[in-house]
Amino acid sequence: MALHVLVPLDGSPQSWAAFDHAVSNFDGEKITTLHVVDPREGVYGDYGGGGYYDVQAHERAVERGEELCDRAIERAEDADVLETTVLETAVETGRPARTILEYADDNNVDHVVMGSHGRSGVARILLGSVAEAVTRRAPTPVTIVR
Repeated sequence: MALHVLVPLDGSPQSWAAFDHAVSNFDGEKITTLHVVDPREGVYGDYGGGGYYDVQAHERAVERGEELCDRAIERAEDADVLETTVLETAVETGRPARTILEYADDNNVDHVVMGSHGRSGVARILLGSVAEAVTRRAPTPVTIVR
């Protein structure tokens, strides 16, 4: 039975390096790319202390995720692995680390391959490292690609 390899994609160079690593090292296996739309990115504050959720911003983020998945399919076609490798794509909404871990658990993932980080600077400090959280909590092997 083929291994099921999960590759979270956020569009960063590191996530594409992880995808390329998975495609070249897990040929003949099942690879799923997962883009997670963080709902916190669609929340905007106002001066009254409340906030509102921009549904259109969320829809655009989902569309960007679907475009990333389409690019992953194109890259796999270019690498000429689709005859031997099953490639699936998914876009989910949720907190990235938690959603990656839940997806892996719910879909019998055997291995996670992900980029070392997708954000930089203040965003990485404020949001924490998704790769670190997944590595610490995943019940399966995790390969981090830089």
